[in-house]
Amino acid sequence: MPQRPVWWRMMAAPILALSALAAAAGAAAPDAASIEVDAREAPRGIFRSHLRLPVRPGPLTLVYPKWIPGRHSPDGPITSLAGPRFSIGGKPLAWRRDDVDMYAFHLVVPDGATVLDAELELLRTPRIEGEVQGLEAPRTSSEALAIIEWNNLVLYPADTASDELRYAASIRVPAGWHVATALHPAGTSAADSTSFEPVSLTTLVDSPLLAGRHVRHVDLGGEPAVTLELAADSAKALAISPQSVTHYRALVREAHALFGASHYRRYTFLWSLTDQIMEDGLEHHESSDNRSPLRTLLDEDIGRAEANLLPHEYFHSWNGKYRRPAGLATPNFQVPMRGELLWVYEGLSEYYGDVLATRSGLLSLQDFRDELARLAAAMDSHRGREWRSLQDATIAAPLLYAQGHDWAARLRRQDDFYQESALLWLEADALIRKQSAGKRSLDDYCSAFYGAPGGPPELHSYDFDALIAALNAVLPYDWRGFWLERLNRLRQGAPLEGLIASGWRLGYATAPTAMFRGHATEDHETNLQYSLGFVLDEDKGILSDVVPGSPADIVGLAPGSKLIAVDGRKWSKELLHDALTGSGQGARTIELLIEKDDLYRTLSLSYAGGERYPVLEAIAGAPDLLAAIARPRAAASR
Repeated sequence: MPQRPVWWRMMAAPILALSALAAAAGAAAPDAASIEVDAREAPRGIFRSHLRLPVRPGPLTLVYPKWIPGRHSPDGPITSLAGPRFSIGGKPLAWRRDDVDMYAFHLVVPDGATVLDAELELLRTPRIEGEVQGLEAPRTSSEALAIIEWNNLVLYPADTASDELRYAASIRVPAGWHVATALHPAGTSAADSTSFEPVSLTTLVDSPLLAGRHVRHVDLGGEPAVTLELAADSAKALAISPQSVTHYRALVREAHALFGASHYRRYTFLWSLTDQIMEDGLEHHESSDNRSPLRTLLDEDIGRAEANLLPHEYFHSWNGKYRRPAGLATPNFQVPMRGELLWVYEGLSEYYGDVLATRSGLLSLQDFRDELARLAAAMDSHRGREWRSLQDATIAAPLLYAQGHDWAARLRRQDDFYQESALLWLEADALIRKQSAGKRSLDDYCSAFYGAPGGPPELHSYDFDALIAALNAVLPYDWRGFWLERLNRLRQGAPLEGLIASGWRLGYATAPTAMFRGHATEDHETNLQYSLGFVLDEDKGILSDVVPGSPADIVGLAPGSKLIAVDGRKWSKELLHDALTGSGQGARTIELLIEKDDLYRTLSLSYAGGERYPVLEAIAGAPDLLAAIARPRAAASR
C-alpha cells in the first residue's frame, strides 16, 4: 500500500463520519451508489444519468466534479447541466445551490430516508472552430460514436475522498452500437444495457467509455494485455493497416522495455476517428481517450501528425497516473490543483511521446528530427518568455487551458509547458549521455522513478525534491540548479541547447518537411510564420496568429483579419506560395487586401526572402545523439 499523502489525514475524519452515517442508515442502504447513464440520444448531444445515492436523514451537500484529472483545471461543464432533480421514494426533494461554490447543492434528507434519487441531463454544444468552451461541455458525440466521461454525469457527497466512494455504473447506447472501456463488465448485460462492477469514484472518473456504430478491436499483446478499441464515423475509416498494427504492438514492447514494469491490470486505447469532435487526448491509468480526424488511418500526412498521440497518453500511465506531482494528487474533484510540476507531467510525456513513436516505428528517424525542428521553431517564435517564465506558465495552467489561439506568439500558452519543457528534457537527456560517456540516459531515470515494482493501479505522489533525488541517482549533478535556472529565467529565444548538444542546430529550408506538411494538413492551415509571419486558417481565410517583429507584424496585421486578395488577385494558398517564391531574388512588396471589423484595407509587406520552413542541420563533427535516443530498446522490434 502506498504511503498516505497529507490530504488523507485531513480527510480521514469526514470519511470515518461518512462510514458511520452509512452504517446508521441501516441494511436498506446499498453498499455502493449507482449511476445509470442513458446515451441513446448521444447523436443529438443529450446524455442523461440516474443516480441512486445512500443517505441518512439530515443536511446533505452534494457536489458536481469541478477539477478534472488530466485537464488540470476547473472545467467541469456545470453550465451545460440540465438538473439536478432530486427525489426520495418518487417525491421531489427541494435543493439550493451554494451561493459561493456553484458546483455544490444543499438538501435536507427527511426522516426514514436511506436512498436519494438524482436525475442529471448533460447537453453537449456543437463544435465551433476557435471558440473557447469555458464551462460549457464541448461536443463528444456524432451520429456514429460517443465518448462518455462519467465525471460529467455524477454527483457525490462534499468533503469526502473519491477513493472511499463506490459506484456501480451501467449504460444504454443506441441500438446496434458497441461499447469499450477499462471498466470490467458485471455478469451478463442486457441487449440494450451494459453494467459494470462497482469501483471507487476515482476509478470510475478515470475510466471513460467509447461507444459507436462502426468499431474495431485490435489486440496489441503485452503482459498485462493491451488492446486498441477504435470507433469511427465511417466503417472505411477503421482500415488500420497491418504495418500500423505492428508499430502499435511495438509501442507496447518499447514502453515495457523503457519502464521494466506496468501499473495496470490491463490497458485499453480508446481511439475516436471523427471530424465532428475536437482533436484531443486525455490520459487515464488503465486507458486513454484519444480523438483524431476521421482520415487519420487513411491519410499519410494526418497519420504522421497524429503519430505521437497514443504514445504520449500511454506514457502518462506511468508519468502522471502512477507517479503524480503532489499538487495534482488531490483527494477529490473539488480541491484545486497546483500545476507547478506540469513541466514534468506534460513536458516529459511530450518528449517521450515522440521518442516512443520513433522507437516503435510510428515515426521514422527523419520524422523525429523534423518534429523536433517544428517544435523548436514554434517555441523560438514565441516571445512570451521575455516577460513570463516557464514556471509561471505551469502555475497558470488553469488559465492557459482556457486561452484561445490568437496572439499565441506574444503569449505563453499551454503549448509552452508541453513543447518547451520537452526541449529541456532533451537537454537533460543529452547531458546525462555525455557526462556518463553513453553509459546512462534519461531512460534510466524513467525506469527507476516510474517503473518497478509493478502491480495494480496505485497513486504515488512526489515533489520537486524527490525528482531531483531521482535524477541524482542516475547521474550526480546540480540538477536543482539546472531546473531552477531554466524554469525561472527570462530570455528571448527558445532553449535550443539540447538540440546542439545532440549534434544538431535549428535551420530553415525552402520546402516544408513531411512532418510540417502533416500538421498543416491536419490543422487546415497555411503556416507562413517563419517567412511573412502569420498563420492562416485555410477554411475561412482568417489569420490566427502574427509573429512579433515579422513583416506581418510590422505592417499591423492582427489575428481575426480575413485575407481577401494577394497582389490584386483572390487569395489562395497557391497564390501565397507563388508570392513568396517570386520574392526569392531580392526585396519586394507583397500586397495583401484585408477585411477586419467590416473595413477593407491594403497592406504592403516588404519581404526579401523566399519560403522558409524549419529543419535540423547536422553540426559537423558532432556525434548524433538523436539517433541513439531514438534507437529501439525492445529486442523484438529491432
